[in-house]
Amino acid sequence: MKQIPAFSPLLAHFDHNELLASLLALVAGSPVYCVDKRQHILYWSEAMAHLTGLPACDVVAKRCAPEYALSNEEDGQVLSLINKDGQTVCLKKSVQMVYDQYGAVSGGLGLLSACGQALAKEAVPSIQKTTKQNFYGIISRSPAMQAVFQIIENAAETTATVLVRGESGAGKELVARAIHQLSARRNAPFLAINCAALSSSLLESELFGHVRGAFTGAVKDHHGMFQRAHGGTLFLDEVAELPLDLQAKLLRVIQERNFIPVGGDRSVSVDVRLVAASHRSLREQVKKGEFREDLMYRLRVVPIFLPPLRERREDISLLLWHFIQVHNGENLRKIDKIDPLAMRLLLDYAWPGNVRELHNVIEYAFAVGRGSILKVAELPPEFREPTSTEPQALTPLTNKLRLSAEEEAIAIRQALQQSNGSLGHAGDLLGMSRATLWRKRKRYGL
Repeated sequence: MKQIPAFSPLLAHFDHNELLASLLALVAGSPVYCVDKRQHILYWSEAMAHLTGLPACDVVAKRCAPEYALSNEEDGQVLSLINKDGQTVCLKKSVQMVYDQYGAVSGGLGLLSACGQALAKEAVPSIQKTTKQNFYGIISRSPAMQAVFQIIENAAETTATVLVRGESGAGKELVARAIHQLSARRNAPFLAINCAALSSSLLESELFGHVRGAFTGAVKDHHGMFQRAHGGTLFLDEVAELPLDLQAKLLRVIQERNFIPVGGDRSVSVDVRLVAASHRSLREQVKKGEFREDLMYRLRVVPIFLPPLRERREDISLLLWHFIQVHNGENLRKIDKIDPLAMRLLLDYAWPGNVRELHNVIEYAFAVGRGSILKVAELPPEFREPTSTEPQALTPLTNKLRLSAEEEAIAIRQALQQSNGSLGHAGDLLGMSRATLWRKRKRYGL
């Protein structure tokens, strides 16, 4: 778009300009949006909501995502976005910057237009790497996750062991798979095992294999996962649950690149890249004497932390429409709209089960409901239970005799949220001085 200075007086005051609102209503059928000079979204047309899956109530008055930022340099930029139907579309961004009478930027208008046909995600594998919203199956537009994607790309170029930390359901295995797909080992096997799912003896046999006659029922040699993953990647989920005796054996594999199968007398050499994951802090497990310190350092050469879904709420609507599209393809029902009240409940929910829980909620809605609109009555019971509007009081940390670093960090984060960032108020809630809170906040990177 060309700059039109004559528009400047019209757009100089976005907040109370009725004429502007009338003009924007005329283009509601086009994917148009408006931002102020601080890149906060002031207007989001219905067509933009339909194209992106983001309702206006979810973005207006908030800072826009990087891909929607407006400047003269952005004019003509080509974007790859995932629409509400789960397709990757190629769009051209046209920009009209608006200036006040002194020549300073007052804001801008953005228009998205198609520059190519919609591409199915499965049709072009390279799209997943280049889009800002779908990174090898990890759906996100959060700036925090964009930083995680960069770490994954950098780590994949090396052979370093990676430790992925995050709550249950946050997508730790997807991170491991992304590292594998980006690495030089992509054509070799990728195997995954949950260390908390098997007993110690079964886990040892499954990881390292056994020879015939090693124990009752061992009628033939069995190659373990380390041997089967030779040349590729092995993902050890919930590695904090690994028994201490197996931790010593795992340490040997990492250091020596060989192991002895159960009941065997000869070592087997392997070349395997390890990616481990845990929802627990390995440092805390070390303090409790439940995890080897030397193994911890071997595993967390490259630590990656996945933020929970409640800390990246801009991803909720994106994930909702992604999973809706997945289930729309099953032809049981086709959802093309979410009731506004249902959407508000979904956006405000704390999501303790993260992305996995969100997927389960969509599965529940498809199972119990019918029709094209996802309604409040089709959400699980916990969404319809009355909740208190008053913030839950915090127990002062000084009243707790033993508190892990992870629990302390969570409590401090919660206090800062309740106090809107005020260190004095947060310190009162936690029962600690402002100086102590400042020191601990710096320690935990809050």
